[in-house]
Amino acid sequence: MARGAYGRIRRVPAQRLRHPGRIIVGGFATAVVVGAVLLSLPWATTSGRRAGFVDALFTSTSAVCVTGLVTVDTGTYWSGFGEVVILVLIQVGGLGIMSLATLMAVLVSRRLGLRARLVAQMETKSFGAADVRRVVRNIALFSLGCEAVAAVVLSARFRIGYDQSFGSAVYDGVFHAVSSFNNAGFSTRSDSLMGYATDPWISLTVTFAVVVGGIGFPVVFELARTWRRPARWSVLTRITVLFTAVLLAAGTVAVILAEYNNRETFGAFTGPQKLLAGFTAAAMARTAGFNNVDIGAMTPEGLLATDILMFIGGGSAGTAGGIKVTTFGLLAFVIWAEMRGEAAVHVGRRRIPPPNQRQALAVVLMSVGLVTVATFALLGLTRHPLHAVLFEAVSAFATVGLSTGITPGLPTAAQLLVVVLMFIGRIGPLTLASALALKQRPRRYEWPEERTIVG
Repeated sequence: MARGAYGRIRRVPAQRLRHPGRIIVGGFATAVVVGAVLLSLPWATTSGRRAGFVDALFTSTSAVCVTGLVTVDTGTYWSGFGEVVILVLIQVGGLGIMSLATLMAVLVSRRLGLRARLVAQMETKSFGAADVRRVVRNIALFSLGCEAVAAVVLSARFRIGYDQSFGSAVYDGVFHAVSSFNNAGFSTRSDSLMGYATDPWISLTVTFAVVVGGIGFPVVFELARTWRRPARWSVLTRITVLFTAVLLAAGTVAVILAEYNNRETFGAFTGPQKLLAGFTAAAMARTAGFNNVDIGAMTPEGLLATDILMFIGGGSAGTAGGIKVTTFGLLAFVIWAEMRGEAAVHVGRRRIPPPNQRQALAVVLMSVGLVTVATFALLGLTRHPLHAVLFEAVSAFATVGLSTGITPGLPTAAQLLVVVLMFIGRIGPLTLASALALKQRPRRYEWPEERTIVG
């Protein structure tokens, strides 16, 4: 707070902090603009000519929002400088979303609201500076450590298994390690991971990085402390671990069954190779964006299964997108409690408060509405069939990056719509969930209750 000219106290800081989501939106928008400017420079492309405005903006947004959708081929269109810019944007976007989401989760879960804590920090300097620095530092060290491990394994495999030069192997290993841990899906290969679909060293290393990066920083660190004592896990960790395992298993089975006899995808693989490819595909859909088969050649059943996995996404406070597996899991427990006729929703030995349930429902319904409107608009702007357009819309919103191949050929208006969808999909669920949690206030009166017909 500050004193005005007449000695009265002005609450300017509090006013400005009523909408912390503005900081997130402004930060990501700034990164997108800076990235687009850098990618517009002549030396960012292999041809030496400036990239088109839409291509630069689309690629920058996709990298900052760790999506992976592209309008031009990453490995052939962009120069070494351009690829480094993309890699830096991926790292900034991944670290940024993990840091902001983790801080939001920590602060919102405490008794005092985020706004009050931030104001208290500004007034007394007693909260936060050390906490914030510690959280951000741990996230950065954890991220860089995981990326380093993945980079070493991938680089060694590229060098030994595929006879790449040392420099080329290291570069590709680092690029794919950063892209996979941040769930970005960018690849220097024109066919992404299709050439390594049956290589367990490449596929499993990338999958490991994707899952660890997407499961969420709070969950990873809680598991590191209490993995031997599941009874002490928080609700967040319980739901994340349970439904991550369920979705990976169910997704693997669904994709294998859908593509088992498809000659253009899994048909030529042996049994173990199909298991590896199915597991990798299920993990990539949540929400990494690397494809190990031709997505455009998948069966309708395979595309639908991938749509569902993409929309759900990964864990909260991680690099994955979607509505988050915690949101999906919480609503599953709500449905289970309703089917059993229980008045309260319990996860383990904890009761979930009604506001938490309403927040999850709001996030899901608003996300469904956004994807529906975007799909309708894209259908009006293009001549592509519904299944392809819906897949692209879900992939953009969930910041996945998988594509049936229609993105580069979309008209400019449709590509700009996808840019907006990627941006909203990256920051929307986080800012919406935090805004709903921080906006809770007691009602001074209540109207008489009246039930209505449901169903």
